[in-house]
Amino acid sequence: MSGRSDAAHTSKHYEQELRELREKLILMGSLGEEMIGEGMKALATRDAARARATIDVDRRIDRLECEADQLAMQILATRQPVASDLRFLTASLKIVTDLERIGDLSVNICERVVELCDEPPLPVRIDLGGLAEEAVSALHEALDALVARDVAHATELLRRDDVIDDHYSAIFAEVLRVMGNDPTTIFRATRVQSIAKYLERIADHAMNISEVVVFLVQGRDIRHRRRPDGDADR
Repeated sequence: MSGRSDAAHTSKHYEQELRELREKLILMGSLGEEMIGEGMKALATRDAARARATIDVDRRIDRLECEADQLAMQILATRQPVASDLRFLTASLKIVTDLERIGDLSVNICERVVELCDEPPLPVRIDLGGLAEEAVSALHEALDALVARDVAHATELLRRDDVIDDHYSAIFAEVLRVMGNDPTTIFRATRVQSIAKYLERIADHAMNISEVVVFLVQGRDIRHRRRPDGDADR
């Protein structure tokens, strides 16, 4: 009887550890979404203080990264997981890296926002807001697919990668045109282009998470199939 009780307690504690790990991943993603949103609001309102305050949020993401890595390794070492649990733990070690990079890229956005706050706006409208919405949506939906273990949702999201890339390319082309027409815009335009690139990379990390969802559920590794050119900074 005691053996059954001990086994039940161990199983309950194991499930709690897995749930705690999932919650840390989701919290990291939520903080990333918050940072992107706050950074873009700071840009729209030219609020350097808001951008600097948003940068501080990354410390929480970094702490959660360390905690999630430590917990995953602890579970691997002490619970000897198999099958889907083992895939979840190995997947979490990949996902946590993407989420930490999203935090870093959000910091980069805020740093460029601070530089732009004292500058006049560019003479044309650049659709950074639309690109930011696409990046946040991609991250949010990738996390939803992860929680639900929904391969169909993850696969559908991956199909939107080219749309986001095309949006970034259009912004890049417009920024080049602005600089070519007026060299005095170069400082501002290059900062705007950098923000667009950071947003595009954030979306790429969200796509990476979607790829991991496919691995988690089906055991298939579909990495690098989106980008045969092997861009290493994704």
